[in-house]
Amino acid sequence: MTSPLSGFDYFNGIKNGTIEPPPMPKLFGIEIVEVEPGHIVLTATPRPEHNNPMGITHGGYAAVLLDTCMGGAIHSALKPGQGVVTLEYKINFMRPMSPKTGLVRGEGRVLHTGRQAGMSEGRLFDSAGKLLAHGTTTCHIVEMKA
Repeated sequence: MTSPLSGFDYFNGIKNGTIEPPPMPKLFGIEIVEVEPGHIVLTATPRPEHNNPMGITHGGYAAVLLDTCMGGAIHSALKPGQGVVTLEYKINFMRPMSPKTGLVRGEGRVLHTGRQAGMSEGRLFDSAGKLLAHGTTTCHIVEMKA
């Protein structure tokens, strides 16, 4: 579906509540707190249902948060009618998360955008500002069809 909005306007609409967020961010309780072209900040809180058998938050939870903020950073810099599809990402985990971690802040920032691909990095922080995870991604820039 072609969007008449730029990526920035789309994410700003979600942030301000005028656009319904997609299902995945809703499922994980992800909220956008800041957005500007090429940069996005989101928050989410790990819940017990995100735990692995060891009682800590599954690494896939961090992957979802990072994929969302890294891809979102690229998408926020795009023109109307463009979107992104993740081609690859890499994550380094520094500290474990759990429901006791509380609010997690994810920051995504564009490193480069071209005609067909964009690269960005993301960082997850706990409420004390300690780095939990860092990632990089490459996304394919696509023209969204009507």
